[in-house]
Parts: sequence; C-alpha cells; structure tokens
Amino acid sequence: MHRFRIASWLVLFALALPSLPSLAASSPDFVALAKELKPSVVNISTSKTVRPRTQIAPGPRGPQSDPFEEFFERFFRGQPQVPHKERSLGSGFIISKEGYILTNDHVVSGADDIKVKLSDGRTFTASVKGLDPKLDLALLKIDTGEALPVAKLGDSDQLQIGEWVMAIGNPFGLEQTVTVGIVSAKGRVIGAGPYDDFIQTDASINPGNSGGPLFNTRGEVVGINTAIVAGGQGIGFATPIRSAQEILPQLRETGKVVRGWLGVTVQPMTEELAKSFGLSETKGALVSEVVAGSPAEKAGFKRGDIILAFDGRDVDAVNDLPRLVATTPIGKKVKVTVYRDGKTRQLDAEVGRLEETGSEQVAAGEKGGTLGLSVSDVTPELMRAYGLEKAQGVVVTAIDPAGPGAEANLRPGDVIQEVNGKTIAGVKDFRTAVKGAKKGDVLRLLVQRREGLFYMTLKAG
Repeated sequence: MHRFRIASWLVLFALALPSLPSLAASSPDFVALAKELKPSVVNISTSKTVRPRTQIAPGPRGPQSDPFEEFFERFFRGQPQVPHKERSLGSGFIISKEGYILTNDHVVSGADDIKVKLSDGRTFTASVKGLDPKLDLALLKIDTGEALPVAKLGDSDQLQIGEWVMAIGNPFGLEQTVTVGIVSAKGRVIGAGPYDDFIQTDASINPGNSGGPLFNTRGEVVGINTAIVAGGQGIGFATPIRSAQEILPQLRETGKVVRGWLGVTVQPMTEELAKSFGLSETKGALVSEVVAGSPAEKAGFKRGDIILAFDGRDVDAVNDLPRLVATTPIGKKVKVTVYRDGKTRQLDAEVGRLEETGSEQVAAGEKGGTLGLSVSDVTPELMRAYGLEKAQGVVVTAIDPAGPGAEANLRPGDVIQEVNGKTIAGVKDFRTAVKGAKKGDVLRLLVQRREGLFYMTLKAG
C-alpha cells in the first residue's frame, strides 16, 4: 500500500513537471555576455613610494592594542630602512569612448604611477581626473587615439533581490576573470562610510576585483565591486551605479564632489522610540540635534522631529537621509515631511553646502614648513568612524603618504591633544600652534591612539 502511494506521488510529480518553469530555459547566456562585456573591463596596476617607518616612543597601550604592531616595532627598532615601492592591483571599466574609466578610490589613491591594461593586452598610463573617498570612487583617463568599447550603465534602483549578476575583474592578478551569482541583498550598511548603500552579491569577489563592474543580464553595469567580508565566503559588496552617476559630472568637471547639507544629527528609530512617539512603524530618521544657523534651523526643524520624506523620496531608515541630502543640488528648495506632536507636517528647506567638518590640509605656517596631514574637529560621526569612546583635540583624517606625518607614523584616527605642550581644543588651536614652524622644526605631539596616550615628534618638511 505504501509503495502504491509513493508511486502515485511520483506519477503526479512527473505529470506536473511540464507546467513548472525551466531553470535552464530561464538562465542567461553567460558565454555570450562574457564575450560582449569583457572588452569594456580593464585591469589596473599601481605603484607608490612608501617611506620607512619612523620609530616613536610607544606610549601606554590600551586593551585594543595590536599585537602585530608591537612585534613590528620591537623587531625593526634600530634596523636601517629605505624607501620602497608598494604595488597593488585592481579593476575598472570604460564609461566613455574617449577613455574615461571608473574604479575605486582605494585602488589608485596615493599612487605615483597608474597603468591600465585593456582586454586586448595593450597598456596605457592613466591620469586621475577625480576622486571621491566618501563613496570610494575614482575617475581615470587614458589616451589611446581611438574610440574604446564602453560599458553601458544601467539602473541599480530597479535591481531585484535574486536577480542574476556577473562580475568581471582582476582577482589576485588573474586578468579578465568572470564570476556569476545573484543579488543577495540591497541597501547594506557595512560601516565603510557615511553613504553606505551596498548591493550584496554572492558572485565571487576577491582582492583585485575592486573597482570592477557588476553587470545585470542585459549587459548593463549596476554596481562597482568595492568590498568583501574578511574571512567570509560568497559575500561581496558593490556600490550602486546610481550613486556614481550622481557625482560623475562633478568628478569630470572639478575633480572633487561638493555635497548638500541640512544640518541635523539623526538617529535610528526603534520600536520603543516609535511607541513613545505614537507611531506604529520604525520608519524615518529621528532628529536628535539641530545645528545652529543651519538650513534645518532656518526651516524650523526641532529636536524630536521624525523625518519621513525628503524632496519627495521616502526616508525608510536613518541611513537614507544623508544620501538623499548629499546628492541634492546646493541651493535647491525642498519639501521635508516630518512627524511632530502626533501629526505630519511639511517644512521647506534650502539645501546648504556640506563643509568638511572643520577639516583642512594643514601647513606648518608662513615660513614654508609643511606637515602633510589633514585634521578635523572631533565630531560624533568621526568618533563612531574611528571607534573613539572619548576624545579631546583634533582627529587626523588624512595623511600624505610622502609627507612628514607619514614619516612620523601618524595615522588616520589619531587624536592630537597637545602641540609643544599647548592644549588643542580644535582645528583653530592646532593651526595657531603650528603656525610659526618652519622647515626642519620639530614639534612635540601628545597623541591618543585607541585608548593609549603617548608623545611623539614630527619634523616639518
């Protein structure tokens, strides 16, 4: 009897097979796609000069100290070192027949020499036309004297979870490698920057794929392969091509990106917070602070407002708002929907220009000395980005790899609290403290790194 039932089920399943969709029939022709798309993908190799580490007195180390760093400092203390070349590999794709190429900022940033190798084997020297570290994007240009094959840009907003995608790149130096997978998720926030909005895919992405294209089955670029999970398998992240398209005109025209600014500090909505405000959903961005004199203050924003929509686009999560504001043209008047005192209302705001939070490239002063670093006032955003629990002073946000700051072994995320015994409260104090330094002068810095404090010296270049 049981055998009969099993056989009956098998017969019924077999009869149903013709009505089921055929996976093979619906699969894209990856062979044809690869042949069509590979000519628009390039391999990128870079080199830069790395100066020797300068020994510094190791101050007290906190619980988060890096054991490898301690070993490095002990092993190399007193050892002669010389500048050397550091080489790296990446990928990119051609976006115009004139030779403009899109890739990641981290692939080319600080490079002395950039080589681009086409699919036909020819190699050209590339120049950097624009960089945007916040989105990790770079625009390059090569001159070949002929029209080049161009990758067609698609619409990443229309990308669906479960959709087939193809990555082409240069993983581990294995040129023109093709991998396929699906879109695993969208809108991923991985802590890479203030405008995280990554496409997650299980198409194999490895070191060297950075900057390469993620194609849909129509042969359109929908993402720029950017990051992987350390130790993770089958998990890669791509920047949506829409994000790049929004800033490409600025990169091409000015080489940098200017972003919009509203002037609010926001935090995520939780179920408990939503209930306390009388909301049934956790959508929106809760305003915890309004910056004095900002466009938000002028528009009438208040602490406790919940921003639900900005310029006609929904704010479903707190990370949506910075991206929407940043890509809005400066000076544009927008309507913002907020929830306040049990009802929604609309506020009219004029988007301002985002300044770099007090950050600036610092020169040692009027007598020619330079420090080769950028510092910023301490902000909640920078404290989160660098994992600082508490900090007083100025945060080092960028280092010139060939400058005095790099020679002194300063790093992004270090907090400078004193210069030559003078307490530093912000960028203004720092600028005053280094103003009189000339080339060759040595400055004594009190630096906070992680949870430890130590003194170090920096020689103005």
